[in-house]
Amino acid sequence: MNTKLIGVRKSLSLLLTPSLSQCLTCGKHSPQSSQLPGICKNCAESIPWIRAPRCLICGRHVGCPDCTRSAEPSPIVCNRSAVAYTNEMREWLGQYKYRGNERYAPLLGLMLDRAYLTLKEEKQQGALSSQKASFFHLIQHKRYKKNSLWSADLLVPVPVSDTRLLERGFNQAERLADVLSRHRKIPQLPLLIRTHHTGKQSFKGRAERLADMKNAFGANPAVSTLFKDWLKDNSPISRPIRIIIVDDIYTTGSTIRACAEILKQMVSNYDYAAEIYSLTWARS
Repeated sequence: MNTKLIGVRKSLSLLLTPSLSQCLTCGKHSPQSSQLPGICKNCAESIPWIRAPRCLICGRHVGCPDCTRSAEPSPIVCNRSAVAYTNEMREWLGQYKYRGNERYAPLLGLMLDRAYLTLKEEKQQGALSSQKASFFHLIQHKRYKKNSLWSADLLVPVPVSDTRLLERGFNQAERLADVLSRHRKIPQLPLLIRTHHTGKQSFKGRAERLADMKNAFGANPAVSTLFKDWLKDNSPISRPIRIIIVDDIYTTGSTIRACAEILKQMVSNYDYAAEIYSLTWARS
């Protein structure tokens, strides 16, 4: 076989063989994940998904003392997180949040979408279970099944301080909410602002975090009219408005609870009721 023919066959083989892209996280040229952008199949398979939370309130995957420490009712119905905050996940978030690697944005956002699906499935199953207990449901099963489909009404990202915004150039919670908003067609509104800079929470204990979060958030006056109009146009008559707070990490829950208190008051000011949930990319 002449060398020219061999060269042609090699060229054809290269054209027909799918190219192996470099994995965003491990750097290897490997077959890519079909569900998560930018990473290889091996890295996708190593993600520590939280599929069955042990704590049904905060969504923690291991034993949870936090939700039993206080007798006070929580302002949120529950939190769900996509992954456990392992060393590997800490590195992924660090690449995006602190090193500004924008390629992580769609990856982390679609990972957060898994947490939304977990929450959605839980709420729909709960609704169907309660409905199946009624004889009326057995007669009109189709109508109940249609009405039981659960969906959030609004996404609200946890705001960052002006100091953090200048350091990073973006709000990571807002970017995560953007991906989820586009993917699930749920509107997003920046209803909250930081009233003061609280410093890095990762170096603080539980008591310090709780103290820091007191009065750390407030209603965003820039969107008050927009929110009022949205409530009038979109609020359901027969149930509370479902609002999901979005953030990157759930640690003690102090940030989420502080935001939820403000949101509940904002909705109440317009004579509406609200169910507040939260979604975070990781649970520590």
